[in-house]
Amino acid sequence: MRLNKAFIILSLVFGCGMTSCSLDEQLGSTLTREQADSLIKVPALLISAYNGLQLPFQDQSNFWALQEMTADEAVAPTRGGDWDDNGVWRALKLHNWTPDHTYISNTFSNILQLQFLASNVLSFNPTAQQAGEARFLRAFAMFSILDGWGQVPFRNPGDTLLNAPRVMQPAEATAYLISELTEVINTLDESVPAYTANKNAARALLMKVYLNKGAWANRAAPTFDAADMQKVIELADAITASGKYSLTNYFDNFAYNNDAISKENIFTQRNGPGFSTVRSGNAVFCHWAPTLHYNQDPSGWNGYATISDFYDKFEATDVRRGGSYPGVTEKSGLKVGFLVGQQYNAAGTALKDRKGNLLSFTRELKLQETDPNTLEVTGIRVVKYPPDMTSNETKSSNNANNDYVFLRYADVLLMKAEALLRTNNAPAALTIVNQIRTNRQASVWASIDLDKLIDERGRELYWEGWRRQDLIRFGKFLDVWQLKPSDNPKNLLFPIPTSDLAVNKNLKQNDGY
Repeated sequence: MRLNKAFIILSLVFGCGMTSCSLDEQLGSTLTREQADSLIKVPALLISAYNGLQLPFQDQSNFWALQEMTADEAVAPTRGGDWDDNGVWRALKLHNWTPDHTYISNTFSNILQLQFLASNVLSFNPTAQQAGEARFLRAFAMFSILDGWGQVPFRNPGDTLLNAPRVMQPAEATAYLISELTEVINTLDESVPAYTANKNAARALLMKVYLNKGAWANRAAPTFDAADMQKVIELADAITASGKYSLTNYFDNFAYNNDAISKENIFTQRNGPGFSTVRSGNAVFCHWAPTLHYNQDPSGWNGYATISDFYDKFEATDVRRGGSYPGVTEKSGLKVGFLVGQQYNAAGTALKDRKGNLLSFTRELKLQETDPNTLEVTGIRVVKYPPDMTSNETKSSNNANNDYVFLRYADVLLMKAEALLRTNNAPAALTIVNQIRTNRQASVWASIDLDKLIDERGRELYWEGWRRQDLIRFGKFLDVWQLKPSDNPKNLLFPIPTSDLAVNKNLKQNDGY
């Protein structure tokens, strides 16, 4: 067997995008399979695939932004001359994006590159375990593309890169993910760390496929097949039966040592010095820097906030609302969760903004702040990941050790509760939700319905990158909410980027764009 040299070079440099690469056919020389195998090592390719998660999912302006900034949990207001970026953040909040929106286009390309990197592993004789991990990573990428854009470019391993990939529509892509993840579960290990693809990660992702299946088929009017909901319940029970997980201290799931102290995290990405070569502003540091003020410790970029209507969904006793956190508050004065009101340093001294005004975060917030005396303090700030304060390098750089969380046990329990509720077993759903609420020191409920459950998913999973998907599934994404006065059904899908339509004739623009 002989391989095109262009394909080998692409492998060595971690490939190109699924839909936008071009090749110089002058490279036409070939290598034998034996020569290729001597140059390309599967473990290195697999590491590259894991690293491929970082840019599209950890970066603050990629898929996280598309899931959270478009929903009711996060907002990036323009503050004077800061955070304008030609209006891209306002477009996300107002749902008036176009096919040329920079962050939508970048995210689409970056997730497809992850898909390519994972699929490429399968071309070089991986072991069953290596293949299972690569297939899971590929499925995670495809799941995300399907969720965001409703059509999934796809290549089989070894397909020529000179032809545009074919495109799966929702029904085919959903069926593929169900089949693929069902098979992958049997090839993965259950005893590996959370930052390695594992059986329970595949089960949890498969739960999300079954739960969103009817929403992907009809986003305007999602349906929920009883057999699909039963699959969700069975998969949740299998995860519970593994005995690996239990509800724990809420913010421990996101701390710098969450790999050691969390009992909930099912699938994460390992962070810290030396664990990734992809360090261009797209690690977990980017989940506290955008929201913190310049004069806080750690110093931030003074941007992101949440709306007061979302903050008001929390009871005062709910630990998820935040407070002091060991290893952070005593070192810097910074609390975690939601930051509202006067902020202090470690000595208890009231902090000030850059103009000398008291740094007291307010509930009031506009998409464009212009008052120079208030623009740095408007908006309730959110710190979901307690900053890694172990060194100056970790708290203010991409070397922070907090592993990024994709899937965790509380989400599994809430998905099971949703499946039970959608199959008319509200008492069992209520028991599960009250188990979580009791652990989080929120009041116990006497009853439950879908409206209460979507709010509870917001309280439990805020700023974890699931909110847009949840709101669509619950039929609430097009609702009017604070700072978003209107909407259009076309926004249930993101537009296919103009640049990708130009290079892949198999892609079709989504309706309304």
